[in-house]
Amino acid sequence: DSGDSISDRQEWRPVIHRKCTDTLWLLIFCLFWTGLMFISGYAVVAGAAERLVLGYDSFGNICGRKNTPVEGANLSGLDMTNKKYVFFLNSCSLEIQSLKISSLSLCVSSCPQQQLNSLEDLQSFARNNGTFLCVYNLDVSSYTLNPKAAQLCPTLPVPPSKSFPLFNRCVPRNPECYSKYASVLISMVNEMDVFHRILSGILAGRHTVIGLSVLALGFSLILVLAFRFIQTLLVHTLIALVVFGLLFVSGVLWWLHYDYRNDPSTELKTEKENVKFLLGYAIFSTIVTVVLLFLIFVLRKRLQFAVQLFRIVDKIIGRIPFLLFQPLWTFLILIVFWVFWVAVLLSLGTAGTAQSTSGGQVEYRALSGICYMAWYHFLGLVWTSEFILACQQMVIAGAVVTCYFNRNKNNPPPHPVLSSISILFCYHLGTAVKGSFLITILRIPRIVLLYLYNTLNQKKNAKRLFSCCFCWVCFQKSGLRCFNQHAYTTTAINGTNFCTSAKDAVCILARNSAKLASISCFGDFLLFLGKVFVVCFTVFGGLMAFNYHRELQAWVVPLLLVGFFAYLMSHNFLSVFEVTADAMLLCFAIDMETNDGTAEKPYFVDQELLTFVSQSNKLTEGRKHRNTRPFQDNEDGTELQPMV
Repeated sequence: DSGDSISDRQEWRPVIHRKCTDTLWLLIFCLFWTGLMFISGYAVVAGAAERLVLGYDSFGNICGRKNTPVEGANLSGLDMTNKKYVFFLNSCSLEIQSLKISSLSLCVSSCPQQQLNSLEDLQSFARNNGTFLCVYNLDVSSYTLNPKAAQLCPTLPVPPSKSFPLFNRCVPRNPECYSKYASVLISMVNEMDVFHRILSGILAGRHTVIGLSVLALGFSLILVLAFRFIQTLLVHTLIALVVFGLLFVSGVLWWLHYDYRNDPSTELKTEKENVKFLLGYAIFSTIVTVVLLFLIFVLRKRLQFAVQLFRIVDKIIGRIPFLLFQPLWTFLILIVFWVFWVAVLLSLGTAGTAQSTSGGQVEYRALSGICYMAWYHFLGLVWTSEFILACQQMVIAGAVVTCYFNRNKNNPPPHPVLSSISILFCYHLGTAVKGSFLITILRIPRIVLLYLYNTLNQKKNAKRLFSCCFCWVCFQKSGLRCFNQHAYTTTAINGTNFCTSAKDAVCILARNSAKLASISCFGDFLLFLGKVFVVCFTVFGGLMAFNYHRELQAWVVPLLLVGFFAYLMSHNFLSVFEVTADAMLLCFAIDMETNDGTAEKPYFVDQELLTFVSQSNKLTEGRKHRNTRPFQDNEDGTELQPMV
């Protein structure tokens, strides 16, 4: 019976026998991107991203360029070449009426650098600087004489302002006024209150957010180098830092919550929301701290196995040092794609026709079908991002497979990363497309559920239901991502399509789950501690920075985004070790099933990995019937031998 069961198993073919896999899915992806390029071209032609970037006044004039007149608007079509900045007449008390800013906006040559308290100050500022802050058809000599000057000139006092980088808006320098100003401007993009406060908080504390993001990147790079030269002392140091970071961040969050709650100056709605967010963060951080401390205590004696695992992984990466650069290239490619995606989205958002109103002003009406294009564009963001990540996983898995199934470990194959990239682009792009599409299918409901959760502010029962569904979808996505990784590794070995590779990987992992599950869990847990380390110290830096600038009212939600970015950054860089370890263990399982250690079919595994697996899972007794001598260095061939 055992012989029949073995004969029914997949015959793992040499990696040199390849053909294109999942070609239909690659064709579908190309057609999908054809649609994206059509939307991009339409957005460039019909949109006016320069209106958003350069800014425009209430009369349809784009600042910093010559304009064409709009029928019915007498003050349109002006030459604004020397007037590059947008100035709101009521910048500190902006309001939204029918999704439009109630205040008039003008194009000016410079922003007022000092506070202007009277019409005489406005007149003097115009004569000295050549910057006219009143409506264009009001002569500067009439600033103090015209009875309608109060309606045609800015609200007094005019706060000092400076131009916002890139977008050329005159932004008030007063922190409280600046936060309100940014919140109202963002309201023009989306009606979601949470979205308003997130982006206004990011705008108000943009320098802090950028600094914290760079800090997270630095911590991630340091951690990659630490795992590259991992030692037992490093593991204990990492655990000590994680424990210290968790306890310290939790303590700081509880202290800030107590301090803000008892602060008599906490009156604004955003400040009261900060108190609620801080309480939620403190509770969540405390729960995570307790759970991780419990796991560290339970697994403290077995973390040595994780150290040994990463030493073996380090040997593989030492043979393929360019693997460490894969997250960097992936990150740069993602940044380029995201910048392109945002640029197209901005163009779509500004696609509209100019129409004059009864007061001589100009408003832009959105074109039909833009909403559907935006959803299609959003699907392209998710699918393409997952495709790029899938390509990184396949490249790493292919390089590890080439290195593992090589007889002479002292003479690794030349350029395994470049070879893996060429194989991916020549044969297996369709497989990466299909795997990334499965992740996208689960990501879309997750985002829809998150949107519904945020809109159901008063219906607590419905919010609980959506929370459960959201957690279930997140769990499914994590499992599917791991499932995809094993399928990609099998494709790198066999050259089979996604479904066949997934089936073969599941079968062989199911037969070896007892041998490999604990090893993989220990490695993943140690990597997770590394991610927690990056998040803890980044969030701690954010707490100190944002608490120092309490005038930035909406800072708690941006802090959450900074923590998420820190986790994403650390996950991106540490995924090299995770993917390498998973691919290596899958190759080990295949090696054990395909070969028997005899001279005709020797193992590819080196003795260190074989001993490590035996010790960690106490499999020595189960292998007494096998010849466990190490592979022979004088054997020919660099690929996995087929079963006979």
